[in-house]
Amino acid sequence: MDRVTEYRGFEIHIDLVSTSEDMFDVWFQIEGPMRAPGVAALGKRIKVHGGPFSRRWAYLVAEVAGRAAVDVILGVEE
Repeated sequence: MDRVTEYRGFEIHIDLVSTSEDMFDVWFQIEGPMRAPGVAALGKRIKVHGGPFSRRWAYLVAEVAGRAAVDVILGVEE
């Protein structure tokens, strides 16, 4: 994994794979303190579609996608 960020008690692992010079496909994986019932993707790599991306965009879109996934699991903070 290239980078790990924390969000609401979960870790978002981000993995970049070079596709060409300065362009990357990106995957994220959510690891957390609990296994939410009905959430099959927890702990599995998920590819972010729409790429390839520059390095900065790849990290950004993967982190945003990971945060959105955590919000789906826990519900939106008020």
